[in-house]
Amino acid sequence: MKTLDLYIIRKFLGTFFFCLLLILCIVVVFDVSEKLEKFLENEAPLKAIIVDYYLNFIPYFANVFSSLFTFISVIFFTSKMAYDSEIIAILSTGISFKRFLYPYFISACIIAVFSFVLGGFIIPNANQKRILFQEQYMGKKYSNKESNIHRQIAPGVFIYMSSYSVAANVGYDFSLENFEDNILKSKLTSSRISWDKEKEKWVIINWKLRELDGDEERYTTGKQLDTLLGFMPSEFSKDPSKIKEQLTLPELEEYIDRMKLRGSSNVVEFQIEKYKMWANTFATFILTLIGVSISSRKIRGGMGLHLGLGLLLSFSYILFMQFSTVFATNGNMNPLLAVWIPNILFSVIAFFVYRTAPK
Repeated sequence: MKTLDLYIIRKFLGTFFFCLLLILCIVVVFDVSEKLEKFLENEAPLKAIIVDYYLNFIPYFANVFSSLFTFISVIFFTSKMAYDSEIIAILSTGISFKRFLYPYFISACIIAVFSFVLGGFIIPNANQKRILFQEQYMGKKYSNKESNIHRQIAPGVFIYMSSYSVAANVGYDFSLENFEDNILKSKLTSSRISWDKEKEKWVIINWKLRELDGDEERYTTGKQLDTLLGFMPSEFSKDPSKIKEQLTLPELEEYIDRMKLRGSSNVVEFQIEKYKMWANTFATFILTLIGVSISSRKIRGGMGLHLGLGLLLSFSYILFMQFSTVFATNGNMNPLLAVWIPNILFSVIAFFVYRTAPK
């Protein structure tokens, strides 16, 4: 690796972490001022605020916007190199623009891998502590407003509840159906089902069981039945948007498979979360290429115009991502396509700005 490569890598990573630290300091100051009253009202311990909330909030926020920080960093220090005539001097030695990009992509690779490992394996565990703190000291309790709940809890086994109370861990108008080869074999109905924390079992109240065997039918009734079923209260008592933030990549894939089996309507949100982990990794390279190609040329307006254009493109990327994921969540768009549309579009932009970059 040449001295020039090390010089650009140091510039890239140094600017990236400096921008990250600066923005995070500003965000934390504003967040403290906004939430200080709630911390005092709920008597949150100082240690819990620092350790459980902010030490877990900072990496989460940094990882979410790592692609944006990467783009701004590239624009900032490359534009400065261009206006100090460093890039002209580099290219005049016979180094091609393609070769000039190598250290940028090495740096982008370091950031992308670091971000992927953080987002896929480390931050989900940190989010568990952060979300638990929010529920305990910031009054963010989840209320399940879903009605007419249908789930498949195992092959051929379906449950139904008209509603579910998170506070009491009680489901109302419960039914359990067993099918074999698409033929109903048994159906259990009850007025309600509740979770017994001590026994760690479901308690079915005022139940009726109808069993079918060919032309024969048998009815059984009872007041109370303790049993284990293939689902847990956490599947109804936790906010799906918070659950996905607490799952590592392997856990997320397992959860998606389980959600598909159960026919959950929220499965698309979890698929989007999984695909975003991979898409954001590639976005780092795409935005790096755009940033270098734009800021390596001297233009009228100076560094300010470069930064302005960089911010415009950065927020355009985030906006496109939000639009496409909304279409996937609320429409019929394939979640994989929805997540990758911004990358595809900005890859085309990267190709054209690369063609116009100084050679």
